[in-house]
Amino acid sequence: PAANVADCMGRSCAMNPRIHLISSPKRPLVGSALTVKCRAGDNLMIHAAMEMAGEGDVLVVSNEGDDKRALIGEVMMTYLRYEKKIAGIVLDGPIRDIEELSQWDFPIYATGSTPGGPYKEGPGEVNVPVSCGEVSVNPGDIILADPDGIIVIPRKDAAQVLEDAKKFQAAD
Repeated sequence: PAANVADCMGRSCAMNPRIHLISSPKRPLVGSALTVKCRAGDNLMIHAAMEMAGEGDVLVVSNEGDDKRALIGEVMMTYLRYEKKIAGIVLDGPIRDIEELSQWDFPIYATGSTPGGPYKEGPGEVNVPVSCGEVSVNPGDIILADPDGIIVIPRKDAAQVLEDAKKFQAAD
């Protein structure tokens, strides 16, 4: 569980719980971060990241804390899930089409929903360090999420964290 891994990491790796599970996956989310830095309410860089995304990636999107405009909806999410085969998405902002997306067996974490659509003007960046949910995320960091929330495991620490988490789980 994400909570056990977080305990092994000094409890300083969890994203703000305002970013929470929106969908109904049957498994935890785990994968390598493909980071996206967006201007508030603007999803132009998500479109750029969609072309770079590979199977098993987790899109991690910073959004300057904005909650007025949805960054993504069912059309873009369908492409990411079925064509790009990403592991899931973590958005520090809202989505739309929640009635459909909330039923998906696919990990979608966001701050909520709104019908307001995004701007598509930029600027932004892809695969750069970002702050998402008040936690630093570097490209390639490991994202682990379950219904409790999201944690970030620095790639350089991943092997040791996995070993520590296995020991913790065995003793729990």
